[in-house]
Amino acid sequence: MQASTPPNATPRLEVRNLVRRFDDRAVVNDVSLSIMPGQVTCLLGPSGCGKSTTLRMIAGVEMQDSGEIYVDGKLICDTITRVPPERREIGLMFQDFALFPHLSVADNVAFGLKGPREQKRARVEELLRQVDLIRFIDGYPHQLSGGEQQRVALARALAPRPRIMLMDEPFSGLDNRLRDGIRDDTLDLLKAEDTAVLLVTHEPEEAMRMADEIALMRDGVIVQRGAPYNVYTRPLDHAAVAFFSDTNVLRATVEGALAMTPFGRFLAPGVPDLTEVEIVFRPQHVRIDFDRGGKGPAPTPTEGAPARGVVERSRFMGNESLVEFRMDFDGSMIKVTVPGVFLPKPGKVMWLTIRRDKCFVFPA
Repeated sequence: MQASTPPNATPRLEVRNLVRRFDDRAVVNDVSLSIMPGQVTCLLGPSGCGKSTTLRMIAGVEMQDSGEIYVDGKLICDTITRVPPERREIGLMFQDFALFPHLSVADNVAFGLKGPREQKRARVEELLRQVDLIRFIDGYPHQLSGGEQQRVALARALAPRPRIMLMDEPFSGLDNRLRDGIRDDTLDLLKAEDTAVLLVTHEPEEAMRMADEIALMRDGVIVQRGAPYNVYTRPLDHAAVAFFSDTNVLRATVEGALAMTPFGRFLAPGVPDLTEVEIVFRPQHVRIDFDRGGKGPAPTPTEGAPARGVVERSRFMGNESLVEFRMDFDGSMIKVTVPGVFLPKPGKVMWLTIRRDKCFVFPA
């Protein structure tokens, strides 16, 4: 994890109120964020929400309509001042590794370096050792696997010692077998270089695995920021919950700060009476009472009352099983995940309870 930041420390990268419009539509709308040295911030959101446009403005390949960009407290771009991209000391990594096929691995890594030949060669060798590719130093990109090409692209981006690294879906072209290991190795190397990292992705798992801070973006706006744990466990709204996982939803009407459901009462503090709310919960927070049969032990204090459902379908997903129930109380479907193999037959009647402390109550 990121080391603690001294009070009043200057951010390595600071973005203030960035706006970018296309055809009178704000693709990026008043985006602000700051990243400290050695910190990884993930700009997370669905395709088309403005993530990559934000990255291009910071890199200097696209101009904002308004807003300011600072590096180590110094203004590098507003609507009047504009430091050229090559002088911003910002490294770039994209899904397309963009290696030069006619250059050797060494020459690809050295492409952005300046100085004596011996000094550049030493830096190339240092980085290729760090990414465990020194044996390919005189090889060519077509002789490498996708994962190896990605590590060469990382070494090339780090070679000039950029203060900031911008990464746009850099691992999406890799298969799942390679992705986790390469992400971890990349993260270790970036932190060792004390580089501030802004990573763009639409994959929640990648953001949770790599980021010190997640900035959740939607329709050109950062709607929520925080540590991965906080963004996951204290979501802003139903859409924020649903972006990280499947959800189940109950609808209820509030009376006396309580929402009544077939699973029991749920607290809705501060919500006016007669307000419609959604009670949102994840499939892993539903418990199946295997031996209840309509009776059995009472639910624990953190669980709601039991409700009866009929198995609609079940599927084995690898580490867990997904079971879908059609509920008696309104005919709705509720998804439940169970560790390991659990494949009840369609039509089987079972009783469900849900964790009240893991539910989120939002206005409908």
